[in-house]
Amino acid sequence: MENYNDIRPYRDDEVVSVIARLVADPEVIDSTAAFLFPKGNRWIPFLTRFIARRVIQKATAPLKSVKDLQVFLSGYFERMVRTTTDGLSCVGLEKLDKEKSYLFISNHRDIAMDSGFINYALWSNGFNTSQIAVGDNLFSQGFQADLMRLNKSFVVVRKAKGVKAQFAALTRTSAYIRYVLEKGESVWIAQREGRSKDGIDRTEPAILKMFMLAHRAETRLFREWLDQVNLVPVSVSYEIDPCASRKARELYMLDRYGQYEKAVDEDVQSIVEGITGYKGRVHVNFGAPVRGDFDDADSLARVLDREIVGGLATFPTFLEADALEKGEFGGQLVGRVKTSFESALKILPQDYQQHFLLQYANQLRNKQKNFETD
Repeated sequence: MENYNDIRPYRDDEVVSVIARLVADPEVIDSTAAFLFPKGNRWIPFLTRFIARRVIQKATAPLKSVKDLQVFLSGYFERMVRTTTDGLSCVGLEKLDKEKSYLFISNHRDIAMDSGFINYALWSNGFNTSQIAVGDNLFSQGFQADLMRLNKSFVVVRKAKGVKAQFAALTRTSAYIRYVLEKGESVWIAQREGRSKDGIDRTEPAILKMFMLAHRAETRLFREWLDQVNLVPVSVSYEIDPCASRKARELYMLDRYGQYEKAVDEDVQSIVEGITGYKGRVHVNFGAPVRGDFDDADSLARVLDREIVGGLATFPTFLEADALEKGEFGGQLVGRVKTSFESALKILPQDYQQHFLLQYANQLRNKQKNFETD
């Protein structure tokens, strides 16, 4: 069997040593101190770092396994749900069997929260959590890689140079996903590389072709592959996207100049905003495992798109953005959602505002098109 040590999540027997490495990492201590003591860290950093190290050591001392870590993190996740959302709803899990493994494929709105909410929904309903496919672009710093691999993330290599190296990397990712599924664990992967920043959710056929690479010896037919795996479309909907303003700026730059260069720490900032920012209501919809006589990746992608888009919630922010983008009166929003949406829109430069609105409006419009073609 191939050794996947460089890409797989950490095992139980590695948890203690990895946590010890994190506790000794100055960047981890600095980040924790800045989070716990945002003001004091500027004036007495030696003291805040000392306290931060002690806090981390005390909190992580009982953690001896991946399950210990996930139980520990679930408390923080529950607090995040209470403080940054107006509720998390979930439907569709009755279609799934707790004893089976699944290949979950979902829309991609937030770097960390999409898989986070999906796994939390699974965990809360007595299912095992899934391994999480994460692109190697997010492993730029050692401690980030350690944190993600502790929490059941595996590395998808995207930076390989040259056609042969890229194909080898894709084949290895495919083989690893097959290996995980066959040993009874589930996997989550986004339907596309990178987030859907414009609100239009489309499955990249290349990802479906990648799944097939590890099955070439047995079949090249998608219908036969689907008989071997449980491919489940999942939809994640956010009433408020904490990163919408940042995405609007990027979309404007791409539209205006044809290119956009990310800052070195931009993905990290997006992760933090996604976790700590207000989200309104969040909804997760699990579909049934896909079966069918598909000729190719394109036909399967169309069905996944219909399932994923059809499973999106229709939040008032989508209706509001649709009306405003058309130059009509909105008036759909109330309370904290209204304040959050309107303040985020108001502070954006005029040139960015259409891109902000389209992120929300396109989710509604795509769903309407979905119903029209059914």
